Amino acid sequence: MTDDVYSHDMTSTPMDPTVASARDGKLKVAMIGLCGCWGCTLSFLDMDERILPLLTKITIHRSSLTDVKRITERCAIGFIEGGVANEDNVDVLRHFRDNCDVLISVGACAIWGGVPAMRNVFDVGDCLTEAYVNSPTAVPGALPVVPMHPDIPRLTAKVYPCHEVVHMDHFIPGCPPDAEAILTVLDDLINGRPVALPRNLNHYD
Repeated sequence: MTDDVYSHDMTSTPMDPTVASARDGKLKVAMIGLCGCWGCTLSFLDMDERILPLLTKITIHRSSLTDVKRITERCAIGFIEGGVANEDNVDVLRHFRDNCDVLISVGACAIWGGVPAMRNVFDVGDCLTEAYVNSPTAVPGALPVVPMHPDIPRLTAKVYPCHEVVHMDHFIPGCPPDAEAILTVLDDLINGRPVALPRNLNHYD
C-alpha cells in the first residue's frame, strides 16, 4: 500500500499570531480529532469555567463541540488531536492547514503518533488480518471478511504524526495535555504574545 501524504506543500508560512490577534471581532478557532481517543478534547473542556471569558474573544467554529463538519470561514487557530492513520485524516489535516493561520498539534498522538502508531512495526495487511480474520471474536463457521467499502477510509501504510504531513506551528505534548497547558497557549495567541509553555506544564505522560 503506497502513501501519498508527503505531496502537500509544507513550505508555506502561516500568518503571524500577532496579525491574527489584531483582527476585528473574535478570533475563529477550529478543532478536530484524527486517530486518537479524544482525550485532548476533554482536556479542552477541563478548562471548566475558565473557558467562559475566552468566549468573549474567540468563536469555536469547526469542532466536535459544534458539530460543524467543514471549515467555512478562515480560522485564526486550529487545534489538531490524534495522528494520521487513513486517507480521510490526511484530507482533513490538509484542509485545516489551508484554512487556519496557526496550527497546533495537541497530545502524544498528534505529535508522535501515540498508541495508534504501535501498528507501524507491522504490515497494515497483517494488522487487518489479525483484527478481522484471526480475531477471537470471529463468528465460528462464518467466512471471515476484512471490511471494504467506499465509505470506509483507506488506511495509510503507517500512522504519521501531523508534522510529517503538513507544517505545524506549535506542539502541546501530553497524553492528554493538562487543561492549563492548552489554556496558556490559547491565551498567548489570543493576546498576540509569543507562545511560551512553562516547563511545569510541558509534560510527556
